[in-house]
Amino acid sequence: MLNSLKVKYDSVQSLKQEGPPIIIVAATHEVEAIANACKENDIKVSAICDSEKRKSEKPFNNIEVIHTPDLPKRYTKARFVIASQHVQECADQLFDLGYNEFYSPLELLKDYDVKKYKHRISENYMSSRLAVCKKSHEHYFNESKTYMRSLDVMITTKCSLKCRNCSNLMQYYQDPKNTSLEEIIAALNVLNKNVDYISEFRVIGGEPLMNKDWAKVVNSISEHNDEAKIFIYTNGTIPPKEDQLKSFQGKNVNFTITDYGKLSKNIDNMINGLEKYSISYDRQPASDWIDCSNIKHHKRSSAELKEVFKQCCVKYIYTLLHGKLYRCPFIANAANLKAIPDNPSNYVNLVSSTANLKSQIRRMVKNSSFFPGCDFCDGRPYDPSSKLGYDGRGMISAGEQVEKPIVFKEYK
Repeated sequence: MLNSLKVKYDSVQSLKQEGPPIIIVAATHEVEAIANACKENDIKVSAICDSEKRKSEKPFNNIEVIHTPDLPKRYTKARFVIASQHVQECADQLFDLGYNEFYSPLELLKDYDVKKYKHRISENYMSSRLAVCKKSHEHYFNESKTYMRSLDVMITTKCSLKCRNCSNLMQYYQDPKNTSLEEIIAALNVLNKNVDYISEFRVIGGEPLMNKDWAKVVNSISEHNDEAKIFIYTNGTIPPKEDQLKSFQGKNVNFTITDYGKLSKNIDNMINGLEKYSISYDRQPASDWIDCSNIKHHKRSSAELKEVFKQCCVKYIYTLLHGKLYRCPFIANAANLKAIPDNPSNYVNLVSSTANLKSQIRRMVKNSSFFPGCDFCDGRPYDPSSKLGYDGRGMISAGEQVEKPIVFKEYK
């Protein structure tokens, strides 16, 4: 457990001292800021490690990236600064490899000035990413609080694209629908009363801009969650209206835009509008995806299910869909499609449950080793080459389109 791993918060003086090489964990946007902060404090970073093998193919921020399982081949001892928001997961993985010296970046980032540096992403977007990272580290070890790093607020199953291998299973919906504003707000109000803190709200679909009330959802979340960051995940096909963008000015609202090339036909218009109203965004090309869109009953043992859950890269992305809180988007949509059994162990019903909601949510957050729905997923590991409980095809090309929804069998 983490307490025995002794993740340390007073990092600066410890890292300045002579000792084993210093490695930053996870090649994420936040690493760029942490590496800069290390340089400011005369702390030499030897490498970055990441569980995704593909990230080790080239340097990040001019620093070598090593595939995490390969670390023992290079370093018998090392000190690690955990940039990832998955603190426990990273520490546990490194501990299993024989390491035991871990630090949080909180002290390093305490006085970090985003304006001082030019980053790969915009100043506002980096500020938002760092805020979520710091909140994750501040709250993670507080056992008295129920904390969620990310919540997917799924407002529609409609999408303007028809991606064959969508990990959120949109390709299976024969009759996609928008969720009503009233239903979304009611569920969010209940959740806010029963959770101590949520770092980031991710407004998603499908394509969230296909729900006419998407901007009202965003503004409602902002109104009731002052410090939380809001990220709108879009494919760049539908430009927001000017009055919608204007309503986001001065709020913690960010756009994450996946660029599908010619398919993202309105991406430039969208970006022009975002820049006009000084709204932060991150534009990312649709590259390769992990193949994880198949729905199949694997009939795994409990030990195998624990391994699948342990390796899952989305198990901290809680998903809100039709008043139910799920641990991941796959189970949420598979259940909504009726492709898996309606098992109450897969979710917390926020709008009709009469039991103690705080206890139910806390149990989902703190005490889950797997869910029944995991047995219908091929797995979604950080590194699909590991094959630990993974039954997919590995990395596949993103954005392949289908003409019609894919037919599947409802679970009976």
